[in-house]
Amino acid sequence: MVGALASPGGARQSSAMANILLTGASRGIGAATFAALGAAGHRVIGQSTRGGNGLIAADLANAGAADRLWAEALAAAGGRIDVLVNNAGVFEGVDIDDSDEAFVAMWQRSLAINLTSAAELCRHAVRHFRQHGGGRIVNVASRAGHRGDSPLHWHYAAAKGGMIAMTKSIARGYARDGVLAFAVAPGFTMTGMAEEYLSSRGGDKLLADIPLGRVASPEEVAETIRWLASEAPASLTGATLDINGASYVR
Repeated sequence: MVGALASPGGARQSSAMANILLTGASRGIGAATFAALGAAGHRVIGQSTRGGNGLIAADLANAGAADRLWAEALAAAGGRIDVLVNNAGVFEGVDIDDSDEAFVAMWQRSLAINLTSAAELCRHAVRHFRQHGGGRIVNVASRAGHRGDSPLHWHYAAAKGGMIAMTKSIARGYARDGVLAFAVAPGFTMTGMAEEYLSSRGGDKLLADIPLGRVASPEEVAETIRWLASEAPASLTGATLDINGASYVR
């Protein structure tokens, strides 16, 4: 069976080819992850808001988009998905002194994309995996889920903290069914979102807070995701891997 789990508890041999659904696959961490998983021999079904270049179009801010994405990805995979990687996200600011409407609208949009759509896809994945002998979920969270974020990004930190808690809940609830769940919590990563933020907040000061002296590359985060999606031992389920240059340690 394509992508079959290779040993009890959901541990997968690194040589097994898996069908992987990856959200947010068009740029940054997602594009690097798409490349890393493909180079490892996996079949990657990617999503982006607009689609194109072989990616499924799905605007995860919209109700029902995650359900439609899962159905389309499952069909493209021939009826079996082995791994779900929730990477899609937005990082947009709103000030507490903005209008009530703007504040609420940003929270709704941020939670819809950064958390609710991931939860909907996790629900589909868990139900699917329980029927097919197991599978893996990798949720891309953030350092912000542990230490918070700027005054403009309460919603982002809240969503990413929720994603980490959701990952733990899935791991604890479904490990007996061979369903493994992991989270990755990057700090600043050199993507378009991070570059804009660094320039607006004073890059030198922010870099001074990173003992490594630089932000992570998308390829570093992608390699972490690839390992969790295919090789990490089953007993690691429920763990969150930090990749932030020691800017936040637990």
